Amino acid sequence: MNKILEWGKKSISPVFIAMFVAAFIMWYITKLNYSYTTDYNVRLNIGGEKIEVPCVIEGKGTNLFNYKFQLSKRLRISLEELTYTVVPDDFGGLFLRVDPKSLQNAISVRVSDIKIVSLGEIPMLSMPETEGEEQ
Repeated sequence: MNKILEWGKKSISPVFIAMFVAAFIMWYITKLNYSYTTDYNVRLNIGGEKIEVPCVIEGKGTNLFNYKFQLSKRLRISLEELTYTVVPDDFGGLFLRVDPKSLQNAISVRVSDIKIVSLGEIPMLSMPETEGEEQ
């Protein structure tokens, strides 16, 4: 093993290593300019309730790379921006079923450089408490 390391130190010049690293970085930057489609779980805060929605997103690699860090934060969306229906459960409680198209539009407005192709299953939201309502 030591003989291999000695041979490597003598045979491979530092300039070659620097050029190899520079070529790799340039190749990677070039690849990031292509358009990609990927699955991503978008973290949302809708009316105070925190959920994750699986999405298929599409965009340039550089934009997807940037949004990987930006979308790691929760996007805030108010209930007034969404279309939803009130659905009762088996125990007398009420839940909100959000319309996927309205949620897709609300997310798209916040992340304009990438395209939200589709949404996965959207969890039901609990009915918000209205002010003045007796418990």
